[in-house]
Amino acid sequence: MCLGVPVSEFGSRLRDLRRAAGLTMEQLAEASGVSARAISDMERGHSRAPQARTLVALTDVLGPGLEDTARQQRGQSAGRPRLCELPRAINDFVGRADELDRLRRHALAGLGPAPVAVVHGQPGLGKTALAVRLADQLRDRYTDGVLYLDLRGTDAEPMAVGDALVRLLRALEVSSRRISETDDERSSQLRAVLGERRCLLVLDNAGSEAQVRPLLPAEGGSLAVVTSRRVLSGLDGVERIALAPLAPHESAAFLRAIAVQAADPRAAAEVEAVARFCGHLPLALRIAGTRLATRPAWTVEHLVTRLADADRRLANLTTGDLGVATAFALSHAQLTKPARELFRRLAHVPGVDFAATLGAVLTGAHPDDVADGLDELVDLGLLQQSGPDRYRFHDLIRLFAEERLRIEEPAGTRAATAKKMSDWLLETAVVAGRWFEPGYGCLPETWAGSIPLATAEEADAWLQAERRNWLGALNAAFRGGQYQLVVDVAEAMHWYSDKYVRAGYWYDVYALSAAAAAKLPDRRQEVTHINYFSWAATQCARRPDEGARIAMDAHRVAVELGDVKEQAWALRYAGDAWRHAGVPDKAYPVYLRAADLADSVDDHDGYVMLRSGIGRALNELGRTEEAIAECTEALREIEARPVAHRPELGARINARLTRAEALTMLGRWTEALREAERVLPDTDEFGYPGYRAEAHLIIGRARLALGSREAARPSVRIANELLEDFQHSRLQELARAALEVLA
Repeated sequence: MCLGVPVSEFGSRLRDLRRAAGLTMEQLAEASGVSARAISDMERGHSRAPQARTLVALTDVLGPGLEDTARQQRGQSAGRPRLCELPRAINDFVGRADELDRLRRHALAGLGPAPVAVVHGQPGLGKTALAVRLADQLRDRYTDGVLYLDLRGTDAEPMAVGDALVRLLRALEVSSRRISETDDERSSQLRAVLGERRCLLVLDNAGSEAQVRPLLPAEGGSLAVVTSRRVLSGLDGVERIALAPLAPHESAAFLRAIAVQAADPRAAAEVEAVARFCGHLPLALRIAGTRLATRPAWTVEHLVTRLADADRRLANLTTGDLGVATAFALSHAQLTKPARELFRRLAHVPGVDFAATLGAVLTGAHPDDVADGLDELVDLGLLQQSGPDRYRFHDLIRLFAEERLRIEEPAGTRAATAKKMSDWLLETAVVAGRWFEPGYGCLPETWAGSIPLATAEEADAWLQAERRNWLGALNAAFRGGQYQLVVDVAEAMHWYSDKYVRAGYWYDVYALSAAAAAKLPDRRQEVTHINYFSWAATQCARRPDEGARIAMDAHRVAVELGDVKEQAWALRYAGDAWRHAGVPDKAYPVYLRAADLADSVDDHDGYVMLRSGIGRALNELGRTEEAIAECTEALREIEARPVAHRPELGARINARLTRAEALTMLGRWTEALREAERVLPDTDEFGYPGYRAEAHLIIGRARLALGSREAARPSVRIANELLEDFQHSRLQELARAALEVLA
C-alpha cells in the first residue's frame, strides 16, 4: 500500500544511510534481522515506516538518523487504518499452557517449510483467544508484522479466497496496483512476500482446506496459525492442536478472574458447580462470569440455581451479543439434512457415549451413511470421538441437540423414535446376556441383529460398552409400563452379573426388576427377582443388613406360593448377607436349611453352590477341618452329577478357594499353594476379579511362608492391584500386609 511522499522520504533516508555504511540490502538484513524484502519495500516506497521494533533493529546498525524521519511519517499518517491488526487480547486468559508450549516449539523448530499450526475443536473452546495469546507472546520474534484475518468460515458465505489474499497482500504493504489479477497469482505473490519476511499470520475461523491453503507460507521464517472448528485433515505437514474443555481448576480460576463474587473462598463449591454446568467450556464460563460480574446483587449460589435448570441452561448462558447456543447454531447451519436429523436424534441416547449402530437405529439410515454423518458432526465440532468407534456430546451441545429435537420433530415422532431405540437396546441386551445363562450359552439361530455377538466375549464387550445406554433404556421401559421386558432383561443378566459383582448398578437393575415383577400376575417371577434384589443389595451395594431383610421377604412370598426352590435361594441369600455382615454363626444354620430344601426339589445347581457356601461359613467360624471336608464333598457332588457350566464354575471356584484358605489357616502351605494354583485358570475364565485376587493372594502368601520371596512377589502385586476397589475388606488387609513383607 503506497502512502505517498513521506514514505519515499523515509525510503530515501534508509537507502542513503545503508549506502553510507557500505552495506548491501542482504548485509543489512543479516546484521539487523529485518528481511531483505522488507528493506527493499521500504526503500522503494512500497511500505510505510517500520514498526518500533523494526526501527530499533535498523537503528542499532545504521545509527539514529532514521528516527526523526519515521516520527514525521507517523504523524502525517496518523489515523490511517492498518489492515489485519490483531484483536484486543484478553487479560484474564487462563490455562492452555501445554498447547502454547507446543505451538512455540513448533514455531521455533526452524526445519523445512514455514511452520503451520491448526488449532481446532468444537465451538466455544477459545481457539481465537489461544491464537491471539500466542501472537502476543511471539510478536517480538516476527519483526515484519503480526497479521490477523477472520476468514468467517462459519458464515453462510465465508470470505472468498481472492478477498483474503488481497487483504493480506495489502496488509503486507503491497500496493494495490501491484497485486495480481488471479487468485493463483496472488497466492504465489503472497508466498513470495512471506518467504522474504518474518511474519506471523493468524488465520482465524477457517471454513475449509480450500479456503486456507492458498494463504499459507511455503518457505522462510514466517508462521501461520489457523483456527477452525474443522480438523482440516486435508492440509499436509501441519501441527494439529486439538483443544479440549478446560480442567476444573482452570475453569474455577477463569471464573474468579472475571467475577469478584467467584473470588470469595467461601463460594468455592458453588464456583465448581457453575464450572460443571458450563461443561468447562471457555465461552460458557465467560458468559456465566460476565453475568455474575455485571449483577453485583447476585451471588454465585444464585447463578448455580439458574444454571441447574437444564431446560433453561442455554438460555441463561447468553449475555449481550454472546450466546453458547448461537455459537453452536453456526456449526449446525452448515450440516447437511441427514446430518441434522442424526444430530438431533442422538439426543435420545441415554448414556454418555454410543456407537454408530445406535445412530442407524435412531434414523433408519444405512450404517455407511450414518458413519458419514458422524464424521460430519465430528468435523464441525458438534460431536467428539471418545474411542475408535465411539462418540459423545459435550454436555452443552447435548442440550442444544435436545432443543433442536423439540423444535424440529413433533412429540409423537420423538416418542416413537425413543421407544424404537430402547426396545432395540433391551432386545440386544437379552441376547447378549443369555450367553451366560445356563439354559442358553449360545447365540440363537434366529439372531439377525447388526451387532456381532458370535461369542461370549463379544457379548460381554457390547454389554459393557453400551451399559449406560441399556440401563437408561431399562428405566425408560419401566416408566413406559413395559414390565415384562424389564423382567426379561434382568433375568438374562442374572448369571452375567456374577462377572461384575462389585458393580453398583446391579442394585438398580434388580430393584427395578423386582418392582416390575410385582406389577405382573406371575408371582413366581416376583419372588425370583426379590431374591436377585437381595443378592444385589448384599454383594453389589455392600448393604448386607438390607440384603438379609429383602431375602427374608422373598422367603415369605416363596412360602406363600409353596415354591420350595425359591425358598432355598432366599435362605441362601440371607445366609450370604449375614456372613458378609460378620455373623457366620447366623448364616451357617440357614445355609444348611437351604441346602436341604434345594436337594429336596432336585435343584442340583443350587445345592452344590450352597455346599461351598457352607464351607465358607465353617471357615469363618474357625472350623477349618469341617470346612475342608464340606468343600471336598461339594467337589464330589459337582463331579457326580451334571451341573450347568456357569454354576459349576462358580461352585468349583468357591470350594477350592475355601479349601485353600482353610489350609493356610492350618499352616499347610504346600497344599494351599497347590489348591490355589489349580483353581487360578477357573478364576480367569469366570472373570470376577475378586476370585482372581483371592487365588493370587493365597499363592503369594504360601510362597512367602515357604521362603520363596521372589516367586511370591508377582502374585502379591497382582492381588493388591485387583483388590484396590475392595475397600476395608479382610482380603485387602492381608494383601497389603504381604506387600509390606516384600518391601
